[in-house]
Amino acid sequence: MTTIRPLTVALAAALVGACSLAPTYERSAAPVPAQWPIAPAASTAPAAIDLPWRDYFADARLREVIELALAHNRDLRVAALNIERARALYRIQRADLLPTLDINGGQNTQRVPERLSQSGEAQINRQYSAALATSWELDFFGRINSLREQALESYLATEEARRAAQISLVAAVADAWLTLAANHELLDLAQRTFATQRQSVELIRKSADAGAASALDLAQARTAMERARADSARYTAQLTRAQNALTLLVGGAVPVPLQAERLTDVVATVAELPLGIPSEVLVKRPDVLQAEHLLQATNANIGAARAAFFPRISLTASTGSASGDLDDLFESGTRIWTFVPQITLPIFHAGALAANLDRATIERDIGIAQYEKAIQTAFREVADALADHATLAEQLDARRNLIAAANETYHLSEARYQHGLDSHLTLLDAQRSQYAAEQELIATRLAEVSNRVALYKVMGGGWQ
Repeated sequence: MTTIRPLTVALAAALVGACSLAPTYERSAAPVPAQWPIAPAASTAPAAIDLPWRDYFADARLREVIELALAHNRDLRVAALNIERARALYRIQRADLLPTLDINGGQNTQRVPERLSQSGEAQINRQYSAALATSWELDFFGRINSLREQALESYLATEEARRAAQISLVAAVADAWLTLAANHELLDLAQRTFATQRQSVELIRKSADAGAASALDLAQARTAMERARADSARYTAQLTRAQNALTLLVGGAVPVPLQAERLTDVVATVAELPLGIPSEVLVKRPDVLQAEHLLQATNANIGAARAAFFPRISLTASTGSASGDLDDLFESGTRIWTFVPQITLPIFHAGALAANLDRATIERDIGIAQYEKAIQTAFREVADALADHATLAEQLDARRNLIAAANETYHLSEARYQHGLDSHLTLLDAQRSQYAAEQELIATRLAEVSNRVALYKVMGGGWQ
């Protein structure tokens, strides 16, 4: 009972008297405007951060590809393992707040020479012991608690990093999948154009042999055909690269049935995002929350650095049995105990403690700057995506009208050429314009649907 009482008093004093010397954390004001530069119309629909990606992407094939990526992507796997590592570090630091408890057992054997022995003969002395030992640092000034808080914030930052990685992965997979569909469509367009141009070359060659067409007409037709042939080869390589990019993101080959053959068929499966949301949504983005948790970790480090200036009090105690004979180790009269309170007061460390506090304060200031930059970067990403979004609908409408005009121009040029009113060069110019307009329409469709994916990503959606 004599041993237990001072330990109980010390425990109570530690629990009541512990304090934190860390500065009070206050979130920095967002260094960005309250609204986007291009203010979209207000909406009551769910924000991107509250919209699961399964609801945003309606195509079942794309959802399955994203599921494969979430299961097999190596970068996301590393992010998950980083969380487990940070959780283990936090558990280690949290354990320092509690006493340690160990069971010790040992034997001490000593030989006493003749000259030192009272009997004049050499002696061998043995002592056996078994004890229950505990040690504990009383955290009066919050040093250990500040380190625990730092480990906790680092763990939370790692969790946010994983969420940010998942958002990026979902968006990257969707974008790569859509790009692959666009490349399929471009390759199909180039191959159809090449086939049409090759038929034209054969017809003009026969006409030239009959004297109804000139060698210039034939050369011009062959030029258009070879251009389409070159585009077919280029789009074939581009399609392969797009497949390789998607394979890397998914972590394995994507089955052909899960790939879209035409971008036109899947554009409508990517939802339109409600954009009437103030810029405060940025502070909820996982990457911004990650920066904030890291800032709070540096804030906690200041508390640990300040506490290092104050005394450190630790308690060490043990109780057990000791005997010169192993058989008598637990007999009556062999009980032993020790109680060793210790206080360490820093006196002279050549400025190391002050330098450590300066370092912690500077790291906190760096954390503030990094947090503010994370918000500014997020704001710019949203502003850029909104700037593109504001004009892409008009661009897409203009491209459709351009296709209609190019088709009409080609049909009129073909009719005039057949009636001998225009040269073959005019018809080829109309064909080139039609071909280029169709390529640009596909590219604009891809840009428009990719912009929807980008907006979903930069608005913080995709981690649920």
